[in-house]
Amino acid sequence: MKAKNKILGPRSLKKFVDEQRAAGKKIVFTNGCFDILHAGHVSVLEFSRSKGDVLIVGMNSDASVRRLKGPARPVNTQADRALVLAALESVSAVSIFEEDTPYNLIKLVQPDVLVKGGDYKPSEIVGREFAKKVVRFALLKGRSTTNIIKKVSK
Repeated sequence: MKAKNKILGPRSLKKFVDEQRAAGKKIVFTNGCFDILHAGHVSVLEFSRSKGDVLIVGMNSDASVRRLKGPARPVNTQADRALVLAALESVSAVSIFEEDTPYNLIKLVQPDVLVKGGDYKPSEIVGREFAKKVVRFALLKGRSTTNIIKKVSK
């Protein structure tokens, strides 16, 4: 499937998830800004995919990233970020959300497994009540978009 066909709005995402679930597939969900893709991102995406058959990635919109990270972010547009994510083998679908959290997207997907970084306490994980299971991922030390931006800005 072409990468651009893996970028789904809410209605198309719901249909896709329903079809996959009807086929007996285990649905996994994770989310993030994915501004400048790096090894930490690839690791969490591959880890997430290993927890099921279908990986849905919720991605913050440009406006959402600006609210969370500041006016200089994102570096890459939401269209570019979504296309890069969708091109990865581990990713089954990408859906962009406008809010600060993916709560509504997780509610829509009702994943079998919800994956978040180990920097979140279980009680802080948004949408956990809609997942059958929550799994935390140990982040790779020193891998972050913020660190990359600092390094190239020197």
